[in-house]
Amino acid sequence: MWQNENITVSKQRFIIEEWGPESSCSFITFVGIASLILSAVQAWRLLFFLCKGHDDSIFNAFLNLLISSLVVFTVFLSSTIVSVGFNLWCDSITEGGTMQSSCEDLQDTDLELGLDNSGFYDQFAIAQFGLWAAWLTWLGITVMAFLKVYHNYRQEDLLDNLIHEKDLLLGRSSRRNSDLKI
Repeated sequence: MWQNENITVSKQRFIIEEWGPESSCSFITFVGIASLILSAVQAWRLLFFLCKGHDDSIFNAFLNLLISSLVVFTVFLSSTIVSVGFNLWCDSITEGGTMQSSCEDLQDTDLELGLDNSGFYDQFAIAQFGLWAAWLTWLGITVMAFLKVYHNYRQEDLLDNLIHEKDLLLGRSSRRNSDLKI
């Protein structure tokens, strides 16, 4: 809220009663880093499959769908947190829109908070755009992963494939093949 610094001087100073929780910033940072790492892994994996010329099994495609769905959910949460925080910050410094200056105009004003607040509007807007663009990208990846699982399900016998994947995970594939030859 804006308060007069002195009764005789008409200079106003912005006072923050309470900052938002630090856990929100930590969560958004974690989601950004995790999304970056998972994007790099996904790109490497897809490049590997393209160069080798073979496709995922239905189990790997389903695992990809689950991980992509989790990333879509967490990126959506962090995008929402940034958007709500941006709106709350702008509402507090413009006092709900009752001031003559807009939020964008106030980014050039020194709010005397003990930190550099120049360009906060641009920085918030870029972060907000980046997170929503990342969410749309991961949503597209998730839709494609779902279509891949659906396509694999339609092409293969699901039960036989799941039994085969279980045997591969348990290391029983060589024993099963030798039993079939006898």
